[in-house]
Amino acid sequence: MTKNLLKVFNEKWNSYKHRFIPWIAINLRKNERTLRKVKEGSQDKLVPDEKVAASLLKLFRDLLKNDLGRKQTVLHMLPEPSRNAYQSPQSAVMPFKKLSRHRDPCELMLDSLGFCIERRPSSLKNAGTGVFVTMGMVPKGAMVAMYPGTVYQKYEPIFFQSLGNPFVFRCIDGVLIDGNDKGISKIVYRSCSGRDRLGPFSLSDSTWLTACPENPLAVGQYVNNCSNEKAANVYYQEFDVPEKFPLELRQYLPNVNYGHNTQLPLRCVVLVALRDIDSGEELFSNYYTIIH
Repeated sequence: MTKNLLKVFNEKWNSYKHRFIPWIAINLRKNERTLRKVKEGSQDKLVPDEKVAASLLKLFRDLLKNDLGRKQTVLHMLPEPSRNAYQSPQSAVMPFKKLSRHRDPCELMLDSLGFCIERRPSSLKNAGTGVFVTMGMVPKGAMVAMYPGTVYQKYEPIFFQSLGNPFVFRCIDGVLIDGNDKGISKIVYRSCSGRDRLGPFSLSDSTWLTACPENPLAVGQYVNNCSNEKAANVYYQEFDVPEKFPLELRQYLPNVNYGHNTQLPLRCVVLVALRDIDSGEELFSNYYTIIH
């Protein structure tokens, strides 16, 4: 009995340690290549926010155009110029039933961004799920994934959600993002996402909690930490959604604020390529950040 329990614990630990910050901290000297160093918070961004926003807008617009059959109510609420930008002359008069989704989001991502990523068993031993580039090529400096989850300010409660949770990401300013897609974290996210609506407009995406996310970028929480043998090929960059971000496209943002009355912009975290990443490669990041 004891041996079985130890075996189960060891298996859980071997998977958990890849996302466990204290474990990384203890092993800093042995894993110099796993460190992510920035001089200060303002120097964390190696790619301009405008470039991140442009990539998101391009993909999100294509996702909306691809799903007009279910978005008619949203489209009718938009000003005519915005509505016409999503509809072709044929789709504007086509019956509702013929406007159903016709392309897989990953296929759409390949056409829109030039690559596709998917969750698969990691190439690291005992690391569980990882994220791979499955088609195309990711150029250096391109946004390759998003870290989904509930966003907590430093003063908001996250104790119970954090217990045994290896998916809590800490931003440089202390903001936390809970990217766990199971248990109480999943319940909290769904609750907050359902709360934050503006008429027919959803302000966040909850499909990342399923096996088939509508936004194919929203798998960043499964990117494993690098090792001395597997160097990081992506890094985390914080991105605050601007006020002018189109209302109809916010439905694809895989993040939601825990607090309802917050006046702060929605915090997102994106993963950006440190180098060209070819099809078949697994994504590896630097979890541990040192700010000088």
